[in-house]
Amino acid sequence: MTVKLAIVYYSTYGTNHKMAEIAAEAARAAGAEVKVLRIAETAPAEVVNSQDAWKAAAENQSSVPVATPADMEWADAYIFSTPTRFGSATSQMRSFIDTLGGQWFTGKLANKAISAMTSAQNVHGGQEATILGLYTTFLHWGAIIAAPGYTDAAIFGAGGNPYGYSHTQGAEFDEKVVAAISHQAKRTVEIAAKLKA
Repeated sequence: MTVKLAIVYYSTYGTNHKMAEIAAEAARAAGAEVKVLRIAETAPAEVVNSQDAWKAAAENQSSVPVATPADMEWADAYIFSTPTRFGSATSQMRSFIDTLGGQWFTGKLANKAISAMTSAQNVHGGQEATILGLYTTFLHWGAIIAAPGYTDAAIFGAGGNPYGYSHTQGAEFDEKVVAAISHQAKRTVEIAAKLKA
């Protein structure tokens, strides 16, 4: 039974896009059918275009399909990835989540494995708060949190965050980072497979 995994991300400058791609590769290696889906940009075009790095990242991600409520129904499991904004998910991510009332009300988000990742400019920039805040929403859905915990040495190697991988802006995507993200993705697929069985 193949797990269908939706990796739903928002990325201003490309960090969370890279994290989503690493997770997708690991999930496919674990046997999942994967959709990598970006959250639609809600910032005005003139704001995005006023910052070269933001504009370049938006252009780089333009071929990635935009997430829809239908994608959420399709999936057996989810990985959400978003930058931190003032200790919470970005407004773009929250706006997408706010479109899912119908799926929540009819139970179409319940009993599915879900995990979260984030990034911030500095180590104590709200990374854990962002993940935990997302998990509060996911608990309202009745989803099953598939946090990495301390279930693999890779978690210690990449900073020891048991809630979900968090990346500090500008840090290298070295083998420790790839291992931590990959473990989280594989664990999400593994738990989803057990729930689907």
